[in-house]
Amino acid sequence: MTATTLDPNTALVVVDLQKGIVDLPTAHSSADVVAKSATLADAFRAKGLPVVLVRVTGGAPGRTEGAQRSGQPAADWADIVAELGPRDGDIVVTKQQWGAFYGTDLDLQLRRRGVTQVVVTGIATSIGVESTARSAHEHGYHVTVVTDAVTDMDGGAHTNSIEKIFPRLGETDTTEAIVKLLG
Repeated sequence: MTATTLDPNTALVVVDLQKGIVDLPTAHSSADVVAKSATLADAFRAKGLPVVLVRVTGGAPGRTEGAQRSGQPAADWADIVAELGPRDGDIVVTKQQWGAFYGTDLDLQLRRRGVTQVVVTGIATSIGVESTARSAHEHGYHVTVVTDAVTDMDGGAHTNSIEKIFPRLGETDTTEAIVKLLG
């Protein structure tokens, strides 16, 4: 679905574009995802709209069958990549699980600013981005996912999120189209 409009109080939510994640092997170039997210962040900042930079520093407790990280991450693992900031006025959210809403003050930060829509970018499409988009939808925000500013470690999972999940949560479009809607 093509994005039709952006609400006057729309926030950009950039998920997990941090040093330890952008260095992982991904289905699409993480450098492109960072560059397109930075383009969007600059456009949102120029319009005086909120930019939220989300980073993950831990994981939710509980047993899973999936592989767990082993060893100590690098000291700068959770640092937001330099291309994105943070810049003055940006909101930085630190999460301990996949989505950016649960266990954080993201909803409070957005509601205080009158935000009614979120535009979401980041890594990984089927994990942090999808969890954040689902929760935003459940919290009543209009959701737009920027399809050329997300990627995943698993190409099939990425495609499933883009084609099957995101259209049920809101709208999708490209970086260029979102910048154009910003005016």
